[in-house]
Amino acid sequence: MSTRLDIKKTYKLFIGGKFPRSESGRYLPAKSAKGEHLDNFSHASRKDFRDTVTAARSAFEGWNKATAYNRGQILYRAAEMLQNRAAELTHEIARSTNASPMKAKREVAAAIDRLVHFAGWTDKYQQVFGSVNPVASSHFNFTTPEPTGVVVALSPDEPSLLALVSLIAPVILSGNAVIAIGSEKYPLPALTFGEILATSDLPGGVVNILTGKRSELVPHIASHMDVNAIVDGAGDAELSTKLRAGTAINLKRYSHHAPDDWFAASTEDPYWILDTIEFKSAWHPIGV
Repeated sequence: MSTRLDIKKTYKLFIGGKFPRSESGRYLPAKSAKGEHLDNFSHASRKDFRDTVTAARSAFEGWNKATAYNRGQILYRAAEMLQNRAAELTHEIARSTNASPMKAKREVAAAIDRLVHFAGWTDKYQQVFGSVNPVASSHFNFTTPEPTGVVVALSPDEPSLLALVSLIAPVILSGNAVIAIGSEKYPLPALTFGEILATSDLPGGVVNILTGKRSELVPHIASHMDVNAIVDGAGDAELSTKLRAGTAINLKRYSHHAPDDWFAASTEDPYWILDTIEFKSAWHPIGV
């Protein structure tokens, strides 16, 4: 009797709502915590990153113009899709990290709840963080928060799904487009998350997911002139230094998040929304 060989899946990048392979043709083996060869995943290159910035910039124009209520509906729909495929995500986390099914299920549930939590902020953060300012003239002066544009979010290795969702959600709820760099050690849950988002109502390019070597991508992230902000959750001091040095080139905003516990309530902090918005003031004559 012949033995049937197992066909390994090659997970692709998630760029502009599509799933291209890396333009370089490179891929890496995805291994479990025990060193088992699970599948393969695309190894993003500098060209892939540049293409992703272009896709994110194009998506930003439309996503920014969507109403806050509509963005909340779309994020909630994404949470529904995660809920519908919770078993698949649980399996992906368990086989990648060798977590127990119970622990993997807990992470998926937390990721769904995290997305629902931030979906509720789409039409509230403006009132909380905006203001009507007192002025010494016959004018109204309003300060309102607006999205900054294209944001790169770097995720830590663990928890591979929950941390990614926790970093992405407060970025896109205000109208930004995000390029997420998934876990280098356990990339498959992030790429599965991208496959799920592709079936949701989220416009293509609002969320993009790249995988590969962070050390290769960081110099390009730091120097790219059309990246407006960086949210660094990778927890790597050396890469953090390189990212901060690059922000001086075009005055990118840089924020750092490395909580000890990604399951804690502190990672639902609405002040994370402020990391990727700009405040603009407008004057309006009274009585006009």
